[in-house]
Amino acid sequence: LSRGAWEWVADQRRPLYSGLGCKQWLSDMWACRLTQRTDFSYEGYRWHPENCEMPEFEGSEFLRRMQDKTIAFIGDSLGRQQFQSLMCMVTGGEEKPEVENVGRKYGLVKARGAIRPDGWAYRFPHTNTTFLYYWSASLCNIEPINMTDPATEFAMHLDSPPAFLNRFLNQFDVLVLNTGHHWNRGKLRANRWVMYANGNPVEDKKLAEIGNAKNLTVHSIVRWLDLQRSMHPRLKAFFRTISPRHFFNGDWNTGGSCNNTTPLAGGSEVWQDESSDPVVEGAVKGTGVKILDITAISQLRDEGHISRYSIKASDGIQDCLHWCLPGIPDMWNELLYAQL
Repeated sequence: LSRGAWEWVADQRRPLYSGLGCKQWLSDMWACRLTQRTDFSYEGYRWHPENCEMPEFEGSEFLRRMQDKTIAFIGDSLGRQQFQSLMCMVTGGEEKPEVENVGRKYGLVKARGAIRPDGWAYRFPHTNTTFLYYWSASLCNIEPINMTDPATEFAMHLDSPPAFLNRFLNQFDVLVLNTGHHWNRGKLRANRWVMYANGNPVEDKKLAEIGNAKNLTVHSIVRWLDLQRSMHPRLKAFFRTISPRHFFNGDWNTGGSCNNTTPLAGGSEVWQDESSDPVVEGAVKGTGVKILDITAISQLRDEGHISRYSIKASDGIQDCLHWCLPGIPDMWNELLYAQL
């Protein structure tokens, strides 16, 4: 990025697909047009870097450029939002009966008793382009400590990549990673995750601090990917920076809210040279993994969250973490498109 201001500008050609359409890929819970929300002005903006032409996103052109390629998103539910956004952008939100579900090829099938599979994969036959998403909230390898005990704890290997990524990396041409919001004590406890490093439980109190553990994981996976690149020279790997939360006056479980509906109430420009996510910026520095830096630009868009309009809204609980689609994650994909 060159120095200077980059800003959000109103654009008549947005959104790139309808919030009432794209039923094939877009989860109802993220389609804010299906909720009681009445203000959709957040859909009508694009990100504009100064002194620089961003290519206009064109779904068929993107598929043509991604002929015979596989694009994989690996990360948490915000990675899943980015994946669904790209599926809608590429198809313009239109029904594509010819697109094949190829999840089985990657072991992405719904396990007995599960709500959903660990991910999805779809292939567009006419360009042989595959889009894949795999759910890995922490980007580290997680294994049951005792296979035979249903109440077992899980080893969270901070220094080794998810087994899925290790196994299928050689099939990916574009990889977009993200992590961040699951790095808190509540999530670790709920998942029964126990931190491991070098194959042993983490005893070091300093490393066991959440911020340091996350830092080790992000640096480890980037280093690992960088080493793998010599064997996969065609791979383009990106690490997306953290998606900002906008809880005001409390957190998600203490009445925090994001009620603003006026776009860019806090300004439209970003004037900084360094990333607002120093962990990812530090990890990719000097490696072949690129940064997909969306933090500061998304920070300006607090009106784009699902807020109190979630389909299964619980009283007093707002979603100021996930985004309405179409919406802000579409812009992350436009940035990805420009970098590819």
